[in-house]
Amino acid sequence: MLGNALIGLREGLEASLVVSVLVAFLVRTGRRSVLPKVWLGVTIAVGVSIGVGLVLALTAQALTFTAQETFGGVLSIVAVGFVTWMIFWMRRAARSMSGELRGRLESAIEVGPVAVVVMAALAVGREGLETAVFFFAAAQAAGQTLEPLIGFLVGIAVSIALAYLLYRGAVQIDMAKFFTVTGVLLIFVAAGILAYGVHDLQEAGVLPGLTSLAFDVSTAVPPDSWYGTLLKGVFNFSPQTTVLEAAIWVAYVAVVLMLFLIPRRRPAPAVAAA
Repeated sequence: MLGNALIGLREGLEASLVVSVLVAFLVRTGRRSVLPKVWLGVTIAVGVSIGVGLVLALTAQALTFTAQETFGGVLSIVAVGFVTWMIFWMRRAARSMSGELRGRLESAIEVGPVAVVVMAALAVGREGLETAVFFFAAAQAAGQTLEPLIGFLVGIAVSIALAYLLYRGAVQIDMAKFFTVTGVLLIFVAAGILAYGVHDLQEAGVLPGLTSLAFDVSTAVPPDSWYGTLLKGVFNFSPQTTVLEAAIWVAYVAVVLMLFLIPRRRPAPAVAAA
């Protein structure tokens, strides 16, 4: 549940910030008449994202067990690819995102109303599609319960409230630190989903090593205990982990976390010509 709440908070805040930038730009430039078109685009993006999530869920239910495991495993890997790209993209583009969005909206207004709707839908839709795929993979890993959905909705609600308070100037947050901290946490969540995807592919017979366990701590960490549930909900930890799952988890965390925490080089100041 906590892992899904983190997904909802992080992804929801990104989408909410995009909307707040667009709305603030129109309000401050005296073009409130364009707001309904932006909200229409946002609504379309949200609807498409929900539709994608439903299609994924219905598709998984219609498959045989082996096909379900293969589908879930592949989708988990795709979802991890999405969230990894998103983490690094946000770190690189966070400072320039506001200016780029305002520039794209200005261009769309010059083209016409349809362009504004499409621009808003695409700006929010990218976050929405990533969220739908990643949430589906996380929910599959957590099991068939309502907890992932509840956690996700809580995270979305908090992100919307936080974005509104930021828009109104009621709170101040160091967004660079926020995205760094949540990025680190998401790396561990993504590593658990990746390991779960590998396990699905092992159960489907696509990957070998299903019976080769790296460790079995189910006695010390019972899956139905509060700490077992907590580890499962946040990091998708499995008390019985295969060698391949453990190797993939360690490799992903080691490589991605190291690359993410490496300080970015700032461009050197231009030297005036003599």
